[in-house]
Amino acid sequence: MKAVSIACVVSFLTLQSVRAAVPLYGQCGGNNYTGETTCVSGAICQLWSEWYSQCIPAPTSASSSSSTSRSSSTSSTSRSSTTVSSSTSRTSTSSSATTSATLSPLNDLAKADGKGYFGVAVDSNELANATYKALLDNTHVFGQMTPGNKMKWDSTEPSRGTFSYTAADAQVVWAKGNGYQIRGHTLVWHSQLPSWVTSGAFDNATLVSIVQNHVTNLVTHFKGNVTTWDVVNEIFNEDGTFRTSVFYTTIGEWYVDIAFRAAAAADPNVGLAANDYNIDYGGAKATAYVTLVNTLKSRGVKITQVGSQSHLIVGSVPSQSSLAATFAKIIATGVDLTITELDIRMTLPVTDALLAQQKKDYNAVIGACVQTTGCVGMTIWGATDFYSWIPSVFSGQGAALPWDEQLKPKPAFYGIADALNYITD
Repeated sequence: MKAVSIACVVSFLTLQSVRAAVPLYGQCGGNNYTGETTCVSGAICQLWSEWYSQCIPAPTSASSSSSTSRSSSTSSTSRSSTTVSSSTSRTSTSSSATTSATLSPLNDLAKADGKGYFGVAVDSNELANATYKALLDNTHVFGQMTPGNKMKWDSTEPSRGTFSYTAADAQVVWAKGNGYQIRGHTLVWHSQLPSWVTSGAFDNATLVSIVQNHVTNLVTHFKGNVTTWDVVNEIFNEDGTFRTSVFYTTIGEWYVDIAFRAAAAADPNVGLAANDYNIDYGGAKATAYVTLVNTLKSRGVKITQVGSQSHLIVGSVPSQSSLAATFAKIIATGVDLTITELDIRMTLPVTDALLAQQKKDYNAVIGACVQTTGCVGMTIWGATDFYSWIPSVFSGQGAALPWDEQLKPKPAFYGIADALNYITD
């Protein structure tokens, strides 16, 4: 009888330990927290602040590593913080890259810095990955979501006048459930258009009507859920001239006014942005956006923001001061600026030296936003290298995001956190 009782106790304790395992990136402690506190195998319960602890990958040891360390730094903004160490390893390198940082979750830090959010781009298929979704659901790390593809023209109006919102609606429901801000991306873009738009041979008046109808339908459908729309996307060449597209060829530059006016009429309260890459470098394209904002405003057209995509290259990122100066010139026109699609790619294979430089580059970009009044938020174009778009577009390049393919934070993650803590790497 006694043997049976002991066995039952052992079985009960075993079941309790199974139930107690918190998944990777799940909450495992904090003030007023009453849930489980034991992480799954291979993870540790990391204290981020007095009210939040999280299961993160446990540090691993390696016979060869490169380290970046520094003493804890106190910023002018009071916040709880702790020193965290993480090791990132991958088969493409013979050693691991180890970094230490004083940080708290990125979205919380961004808000403490007076920014609106730290956000992430997400595609529908990614939410089916339970492990990744656990990270994306972490509202201390993220506070904003941009749908990667499901609000674009080919997804929302695949045939003329027929709108499909199922996939986009699902992402909105998920994001709203987490309390995330949502960026609408994108209304008018030269790419990812259905053939009926690009090959329709429409005259000016007809294409104007098509643009107005498309913009009005999308903005109306998502009214009250989307905080800011990318009304136009990538409209300029590198020299600051208008990009050739079906819209520019048929309508001329006035298609931009038409799109913004239609969006403002459909939702007078939503933010309206022009979004593009390579603005970060200043020069002709950045100047073109200064001119665009001033021109639209002179015509009575509402524009509230310029989005800097910030698809950048390791080792070729402008300095923090240069980035801040470029951002400030745009903001001086009377609009906000936000970093909308940040990733920083490298030529493969990954090395410790490239990871260290990537950390500095992320630190510079985020730091520029932190120091610039009017830079209201920052979004990375996905969190993990596993889902990055880079390898499919830029042959031989990749590893552009702050988490690696195994969802381990890379040095870049800590570079971001340092910048949000006012620490320059």
